[in-house]
Amino acid sequence: MLNRTRSADLDALRLLDDRLRWLSAWTIHNANHLRESTDGLKVGGHQASCASMTAIMAALYFHALGPNDKVAVKPHAGPVLHAIHYLLGSQSREQLENFRGFGGMQSYPSRTKDRIPVDFSTGSVGLGVAITAFASLIQDYLLAHGLMQPEEAGRMVALMGDAELDEGNIYECLIEAYKHDIRNCWWIVDYNRQSLDATTADRMFSRFDEIFASCGWRVVTLKYGKRLEAAFTEEGGEALKRWIDECGNADYAALTYLGGAAWRERLLKDAPACAPILDARDDDALAALMTNLGGHDMEALVEAFDTAQDDVPTLFIAYTIKGQGLPFAGHKDNHAGLMNPGQIAALREKMGIAQGEEWEPYAGLGDNSAEAARMLVERSGVAKVKRERPWNVAEVPFIPAPAGDEQSTQAAFGKILLDLSRAGGALADRIVTTSPDVTVSTNLGAWVNQRGLFRRSELADVFAAAKIPSAQKWGGHQAGQHIELGIAENNLFLMLAALGLAGDVFGERLFPIGTVYDPFIARGLDALNYACYQDARFMLVATPSGVTLGPEGGAHQSINPPLIALGQPGLRHYEPAFVDELALLMEEGFRLMQADDGESVYLRLTTRTIRQVERTDDSWKAGAIQGGYWLREPAPGAEAALVYCGAIAPEALAAWEALKDDVPGLGLLAITSPDLLHRGWSARRSGRWAGKGAEPSHVETLLAPLSRDAGLVTLLDGSPAALSWLGGVLGHRISPLGLDRFGQTGSLEDLYRHYRLDVDAIVEAAAELFLD
Repeated sequence: MLNRTRSADLDALRLLDDRLRWLSAWTIHNANHLRESTDGLKVGGHQASCASMTAIMAALYFHALGPNDKVAVKPHAGPVLHAIHYLLGSQSREQLENFRGFGGMQSYPSRTKDRIPVDFSTGSVGLGVAITAFASLIQDYLLAHGLMQPEEAGRMVALMGDAELDEGNIYECLIEAYKHDIRNCWWIVDYNRQSLDATTADRMFSRFDEIFASCGWRVVTLKYGKRLEAAFTEEGGEALKRWIDECGNADYAALTYLGGAAWRERLLKDAPACAPILDARDDDALAALMTNLGGHDMEALVEAFDTAQDDVPTLFIAYTIKGQGLPFAGHKDNHAGLMNPGQIAALREKMGIAQGEEWEPYAGLGDNSAEAARMLVERSGVAKVKRERPWNVAEVPFIPAPAGDEQSTQAAFGKILLDLSRAGGALADRIVTTSPDVTVSTNLGAWVNQRGLFRRSELADVFAAAKIPSAQKWGGHQAGQHIELGIAENNLFLMLAALGLAGDVFGERLFPIGTVYDPFIARGLDALNYACYQDARFMLVATPSGVTLGPEGGAHQSINPPLIALGQPGLRHYEPAFVDELALLMEEGFRLMQADDGESVYLRLTTRTIRQVERTDDSWKAGAIQGGYWLREPAPGAEAALVYCGAIAPEALAAWEALKDDVPGLGLLAITSPDLLHRGWSARRSGRWAGKGAEPSHVETLLAPLSRDAGLVTLLDGSPAALSWLGGVLGHRISPLGLDRFGQTGSLEDLYRHYRLDVDAIVEAAAELFLD
C-alpha cells in the first residue's frame, strides 16, 4: 500500500503529465494555427511524439533526476522539454509562442541556440543517444584524474524513440561502451511502435533484450500499467494478457485509434474468455484500460526509476501510445499530424482550461491540485540555468618546431605531443587523445608511451611483462590520457564531442585530440557535424591524406575533405606544409579550443618527408594563422602567382624556380587554410552588402599586389575546388590543379605525374594561362 506522501506525489505527477501534454500540444498549435504566417509554410511540430513522452518526462524531471544528471531528449519531444522549463520558470512564454520562429525555441533541443539549459543537442537520429554513453566515460575520466569529486557525479540519460533503435551508430556505441565498462547511464525507449512511415516491426523487438543484456546492460521492460496488471488478476485476465502479448503493433495502434467499441468487438472475437473484463466496463473505460501501458503509468515509471539507483547501465523499454490523450492517438499518419482548431478546443474543454488561459502554467487545476503540482516542481533537482563555460583554463606555451632538415608533418605532430608530455604543465595534463585503432599509424604512440591508456581498472602490458621488445609500451590505468577506440569513426567523433563538451557538461575543460585517416572523415561525417553543432571543442588530426599516401592506394587516398571543411561551421581547417607552420598552428588550435569566440581545429597532415624552408624572420606567422602568406613575394603588378596548399610545397617551389626568370615578379603563395580565407572573404562581402564597410579580408589583401589581369595556378593534393574559388576574389584568371578522380597505388613521382600535380603540370598550367 502506498503511503500518503507517495500517493500525493503520484497524483501531482499525473497532473504534471497532463500539463506537459497540453503545453506541448498548445505550443505547436499556436505556431501552426494562431501565429501569423508570412510565408504560408507549415511550421510543423510533433504533437503525437510529444504526447507519448509526457508521463516519462514528468516522472524523470520531477521525481528521478538529480542536479548532476544530464539528459539527451528525444528530438521530437523538444516541446515537452521546453514545457518543463516553463513550469520551472526558466523558459518564457515569448519563447514558447515563437516555437520554430526566428530567435525562438528551436525545433529540436539545441545547446547553443536554445535559452534553456540543454545538456546535449539532438536532432540527428541516434547520435543524442550514443553521446550519453561517451559522456559517462568522460565523467569517469574526470573522476579518476581528480578533476571532479564523487558527489558531483551524475547519471547520463538518453530519451529515444523506438525507431532510433534502427540507427547503426547506437550499436557501434554499445560495443565501445561495453569495452570501456561504462556506468551511470540510462537509455529510455519510448516504445510507441510507430515511426514516420510505418509501424515498428514486431519480430525485431524481442531481440533488444538479448543485445543489451549481452553488453552488460540491465533491461527493464514497462509493458503494462497498474490497471492492466490488476485486470490480469480478474476472471478472464489470463486470456486478455495472452491476447495483448500476441497482438501485432499495427493492430494495437489501429484499435487504439478506433476506440472502446472496436476493442470490445475484436476481443470478443479473438479472446472470448476475457468477456467478464469487458462486461465490467463501458467503452470509455475499456479504451482507458487497453491504453494503460507502462510508459503512461506514473506508479510503474516511478517504481522502475527508483529500483535502478545503482551505477549499472540500464535500458528502460517503456511501452506507450503515440499521441496518447490526443484525438489521433494510434493513427498511422499521426507522426506529423496536427490537431485542428476544433480538436484543440475539445481537448482544452476536456482538461478544464478556460479560453484565454491556455498559457497559464497550471490552468484547469483546482487550487489544491495546482499547489501540489507547483510544490513538486519546486522540489525538482534539475538544473534551471545554463552552466557558465570555462574559458582559458590553461596557458598555451610556445611550441617549438622539431629540429630536422627533412620532416613530415605527421611525424612532427607526434614529436610535438611527446615534447609537450615531457614538459608537463596544465595544458599537457588536460590533453586527452583518442583514435579508432590507428594510434600507432597516426604517430600517437610516443604520447601513449608517456601518458598511458585510460582504464578504470588496471590493464597490464602483457608484452612488456613478457619482455618482448616493442616500441609501444602501453599500460592501462586511471591516470592514462589516451582512450583507444575500435574502428568506427562515428564513435571517434562522438567521443570528441563528449570530450569537447566536458567544460560545458561537467565544468572542467579538456583538450581532446583525435586522429584518423583523412579519407575516413566521411565515414563519421554526421557525428562530426553533430559535434560542431554543439560547439564541442577538439583538435582533429587527419593523416595521412591525398595521393601523397602513395602505395596505399585509392581507398586510403582522400579527395574531398578540404571541401568538407569549407562547408562545416565550427571547424577550422589548417593544412601546413612545413613543421614550423604545424607547431604554430597547433599553438593556435589550443588557444581556439578554449576561447570564447573559438572553434575546433582540423589539421590535414601527411607522411611525406620534405625539406624544410629557411626563415629569416617571423613575419610569416600572422599570415599563416589567418590562412596564407607569401613564401615568395610577388612584384607589384605581377602577372602571375603560384598558389599551393600542404605537402605539395616542393613541387610548387620547384616550379617557381623554373618559371621565375620567364615570369618577372612571379609570386609563390602558401595557403595554410583555404577554409579560413574563404570565410573571411564571404564575411567581407556580407558586411559590404549590409552596409557595414568591412575592412578587406585577408585573402583580398594577399592578392592585391597582383595585376588585375594576373593568372593564378592553384595546387592542392585534394579537390581543386578548394582553391579554385580564389579566382573570384579579385577576378583573376585561374588554372586549378588537384584531384578529381580516385587515386591508385604508385610512387609519388608516378602519381604526381599522372594526376597533374608535378612540376611539369604546374609549368604547363602557367603557360596555358598566358596563352589564353
